[in-house]
Amino acid sequence: MNYEVSHGSESWRVSVKDVGGSVYEVTVDDGETVRVDVAKTPRTIYSLLIGSRQFEASVDERPDGTFDVHVGTSAFDLAVIDERRKALAGAAAGPAGGIQELRAQMPGKIVKVLVEPGAEVAVGDSLVIVEAMKMENELLAEVAGSVTAVHVAEGDTVETDELLLVVEPPAAG
Repeated sequence: MNYEVSHGSESWRVSVKDVGGSVYEVTVDDGETVRVDVAKTPRTIYSLLIGSRQFEASVDERPDGTFDVHVGTSAFDLAVIDERRKALAGAAAGPAGGIQELRAQMPGKIVKVLVEPGAEVAVGDSLVIVEAMKMENELLAEVAGSVTAVHVAEGDTVETDELLLVVEPPAAG
């Protein structure tokens, strides 16, 4: 699985491959691949064995989806986005300022429809939550405007490229 990890103004592409058990191969950007053995201890503490070095880390997820990570005396505020969530969040927006036809990027189930026709939305507003591959994915507005059509309801099963809803910007002029 590939992730985009950000800390302040810095960001990295992180690839994590499950080797089996609790062992993972981790590559940051295009650097050297490192084997990491991870054991979750009570609560939010993780024990990491990287090569011959051992680390303990506490990881707390905040309500906004970012993570507060402490390793030794160092603290990090991290934003982590996996490739599936990133693809779903960017689902089928039209050209900047154009109509957004929000489409399913993979098969899934509609968990919650957060808007109805006529609703005014801003860029970044939550529109629909889709469960795909055992993960809930929040799909966002990529244009500001009015929801002109909602084609799904909670509990619906959707296929790849199925139209979920439409957001149209205000008429010019």
